[in-house]
Amino acid sequence: MNENSGKIADWLRRPEVLLFAMAAAVPISFATWRTLLNNFAVERANFDGAEMGILQSIREIPGFMAFAVVFILLFLKEQRLAYLSLIALGIGTALTGFYPSAVGLYFTTVIMSIGFHYYETVQTSLALQWIDKEKAPETLGRIVAVGSAVSLGMYGLIWVGTELLALDYVWLYLITGGGSALLAVFCWFFYPIYPERVAQNKSLVLRKRYWLYYALTFMSGARRQIFIVFAAFMMVEKFEYTVSAVAGLYLINALINIKLAPMIGRFIARWGEQKALICEYIGLILVFTTYAFVEDPFWAAVIYVVDHLFFAMAIAIKTYFQKIADPADIASTAGVAFTINHIAAVFLPAGLGIVWLTAPEMVFLIGAGMACISLVLSFNVPSRPVPGGEVRLGHRGAKKQSASTEVPAE
Repeated sequence: MNENSGKIADWLRRPEVLLFAMAAAVPISFATWRTLLNNFAVERANFDGAEMGILQSIREIPGFMAFAVVFILLFLKEQRLAYLSLIALGIGTALTGFYPSAVGLYFTTVIMSIGFHYYETVQTSLALQWIDKEKAPETLGRIVAVGSAVSLGMYGLIWVGTELLALDYVWLYLITGGGSALLAVFCWFFYPIYPERVAQNKSLVLRKRYWLYYALTFMSGARRQIFIVFAAFMMVEKFEYTVSAVAGLYLINALINIKLAPMIGRFIARWGEQKALICEYIGLILVFTTYAFVEDPFWAAVIYVVDHLFFAMAIAIKTYFQKIADPADIASTAGVAFTINHIAAVFLPAGLGIVWLTAPEMVFLIGAGMACISLVLSFNVPSRPVPGGEVRLGHRGAKKQSASTEVPAE
């Protein structure tokens, strides 16, 4: 019995299980924050489309500053930074309901966002360091599935809290934000600090041979804003979806992702990153074009669910980088990539928020144009990406890359 208990404890302390545990901590807060945001902003803070765009731009500023992670890592281990980030995410979420005003919502959003984005940066780095290349697509898919499963539970709790218990926003935010912070504290004390397989560069690394990865990452950030900001806002403003209805959409998304995300991971492992990205971007062109002209709330909901399914395809960008990267670059490049991902995210929501006031359909047609650019870029991903074979056309690195911590000229 004791031997079995020891084996279970050893299994629970494996690095990939920690990744699953931390992935579970995020949606406890973020699924609640995201599900309630549009209704809370409209009902309590009287937001319009322009103010929502400003809020989302502010939310993305910490993501834009994610490159600063490499400097924090000079005196703090990545694993500890992940825990502190999850605690900040929980605290920011817990405070949200207490500040139903524009300034208050901006303030709590910044705290929440610092935690969320710094965690996501470090989580990407740790996952790519701890998981073997052969297992990475499926394991990353399972991480997505864990997040979706927890999100599913949160959407159910939100529905119970709003429809059956009639809980105020204050309690919904406080309970869930506190849950994320407590789970992070548990991980802090339960898990050991895992050693680095390869010593990570502690300076900013920008390599010309990663240019296609940077471009795909930039366009991914722009695409994400269309879904997170304007597709969700459309459901509330145009089709008058309630909190429970929005939670129902997220619940459907989570249910599908639990099964689909690991399958997508296996698809990427078998067929390669290029085919996965091409499928994603063709689908997004159709989705965004449909958003622009949909008038029926049912079909809007269908497209919203389909749109969400494509997010799991983003695993392909991460595994593409893992295959072409110098292992010592992973931590630094994770921060740089998050900054690149959020360049558009900082400016796009505010700019498109102004467009939304006069021509909401143009926001989604612009999104379709972005998906077209991403599709063109995806054709340049090799079928077997490796260092020195990062792209089909354009600049490539040498076959053998130096592990130097200096930013190379290349």
